[in-house]
Amino acid sequence: MDTILIIGEIVIAVLLVIAILFQRQGGGLSSTLGGGGEVYRTKRGAEKFLLQGTIALAIVLLLLAITRIII
Repeated sequence: MDTILIIGEIVIAVLLVIAILFQRQGGGLSSTLGGGGEVYRTKRGAEKFLLQGTIALAIVLLLLAITRIII
């Protein structure tokens, strides 16, 4: 059981890194602090799907890690 959880964590971690790297560049704090001119922007389409997928992968990774600690 522990081996399955470890493999699951590795797969989810790799997918999470890929999802983060695919996100739009330049959307960090520099634009919020006056660099980009846009303070708030609505995410649409693939960008929104990628953001929600990143959040879901992070939650699944967290749950897998907690499950592995408990078991």
